[in-house]
Amino acid sequence: MNKSDARSNLLSKKVIDFSIGSDTSSKELMEKMSDMGGFSAKKVAEGARILRDMIKDSSSTNILSFPADIMATGLRGVIVEMAKRKWFDLLISTCGTLDHDIARSFGDYYQGAFEMDDAFLHGLDIHRLGNVLVPVESYGILIEKKMAEFLKNIDSDGIKDITTHEFCWKLGEYINNKSSLLYWCSKNRIPLVIPGITDGSVGYQLWQFYQEHKQFRINMLGDEQLMSDTIWDSKKAGALCIGGGISKHHAIWWAQFRGGFDYAVYITTAQEYDGSLSGARTREAISWGKIKEKAKHVNIDGDATLVLPIIASSLAGRTAHRALCANSTPWKLKEDDDVLIQRLLRLNSRDLQQEANCEIQKRKTASSRSRQRCSYL
Repeated sequence: MNKSDARSNLLSKKVIDFSIGSDTSSKELMEKMSDMGGFSAKKVAEGARILRDMIKDSSSTNILSFPADIMATGLRGVIVEMAKRKWFDLLISTCGTLDHDIARSFGDYYQGAFEMDDAFLHGLDIHRLGNVLVPVESYGILIEKKMAEFLKNIDSDGIKDITTHEFCWKLGEYINNKSSLLYWCSKNRIPLVIPGITDGSVGYQLWQFYQEHKQFRINMLGDEQLMSDTIWDSKKAGALCIGGGISKHHAIWWAQFRGGFDYAVYITTAQEYDGSLSGARTREAISWGKIKEKAKHVNIDGDATLVLPIIASSLAGRTAHRALCANSTPWKLKEDDDVLIQRLLRLNSRDLQQEANCEIQKRKTASSRSRQRCSYL
């Protein structure tokens, strides 16, 4: 390419001033942010486009990874809506997500400020999480009470061995609250994997339960088997990684075994100068084979509580609900029935085995295994 052609190619899209309108829709807002050219607004718009393409792609298995702290904020409602709309086939988070989801399903958190006197708050039995206030009675005591009741039910059902995603489904059934992420994961049978399930209030209650129920096991390797099956069986794969930590690494770690993600959007406030995983950009993941060289990818520098509501609102206006990607559910619709049956019968809990038997009958009589995905308005 000569100099003239190179210049023409690079100078093809002008920077357009943002025009303020009283009736601007979320879709129009995103388009205007894209036209602004700089700086992070363009990346937010690019992230929305990638996620739109990812959700629209019927062959893509989509993963959402996120930290627990955002569940203490109103951003929980966005994550819940994503699960409700089935935009993602598998979720990965930390134990704190379970803690906050239980606490906020049965109690309330309140608005505060970062600069508040923490010694004063401690004396009032109020925890502070950033600028969110968590009354003592809405957290530890409440979670302990609810988990004791829930684990008693688990024991009565004779469950001795359970994966974290099956545990989350059962917990969602127990919570039975439409504001709950666990409820919607259970209802839509979206696996929520918690690699570090002992690191939190729910994890501590599991340890307490274990003291008198030594036969009880959280089957972590069963979750890894699910992750393996999900990745190996996927034609394409995409991820939205909010923040970093174990949740992000678990998503991108498994992606390398299929040659990397085809779509990837990172939202983070961390920087890369210290070599942290949370600050690592999508381009670094390419060097590890965790994102494909020709993948659609972007790293958005920003607070997820600012960025994600804008992106999700723009997508919600364009997409309808979609069915789960078949190759990421515990039963593989694309397989022959005899292989399918073997996969179903490997499930651990009694309820899931009963559900598996029902699913087997459906598969035997099904005449079509086509999958529905989202339709664009």
